Amino acid sequence: MLIDMHMHEMRYSGDSFLKLEQMVELAKRRGLNGICITDHDSMGLKEYAKEYSEKTRFPIFVGVEYFSLQGDIVAFGIEDFPKERIPAQDFISYVQSQGGMCFSAHPFRNNNRGLEEKLCDMQGLHGVEVLNGSTLFEANKKAADYARKLHLAMLGSSDCHVPEKLGIYATYFQKEINSVGELIQAVRNQECMPAYYKEGSYYLWDTKNPIEAPFTIREEVYEAEMLRMGSAAF
Repeated sequence: MLIDMHMHEMRYSGDSFLKLEQMVELAKRRGLNGICITDHDSMGLKEYAKEYSEKTRFPIFVGVEYFSLQGDIVAFGIEDFPKERIPAQDFISYVQSQGGMCFSAHPFRNNNRGLEEKLCDMQGLHGVEVLNGSTLFEANKKAADYARKLHLAMLGSSDCHVPEKLGIYATYFQKEINSVGELIQAVRNQECMPAYYKEGSYYLWDTKNPIEAPFTIREEVYEAEMLRMGSAAF
């Protein structure tokens, strides 16, 4: 199952040009099996997304991209979040106390919004976004190196704000995901891998071989050596 784990919808992310209805339609065309709405410091779309998911029978999971004092963290499975900026470790501990799941968003993007090397100091993170659609490959590769060293789940996301980027990166799950609870458990168990889109298909990224910079969907052909899998394309 392929899910884009980090996306922004215009109603609650003021820098997005995407409406949920458009996001679902584009996701289906691209071959995604589900999407995650993770607006900036907001879960305001939660109820509408639930209704629209039931109406379309397309999985939509709502989390939040929270801007901690040390950088952005994406979280799922929480009912609310601190309305003021607090330290990253405090937010991670808060998510843990709620039984949720969180991962570091674009930790090495050059915009001062990632945890960077502070990843090593965090206790309780479940994963790292190692493919982010608005981040250069070198920074994504560095994130993957840290995730491997820290034994954290590796996730792929478009971080889309415009149609062209939707689904450019995603996360492949070994099992079907039908609820936020199942999503949380799969990431906690590291039953997932980062994937990238090319010419109508998704390919797993082995976190080592290069992928062309993700600003257009025109990556060079690289057959990713799949971890624990037998084929490069789905």
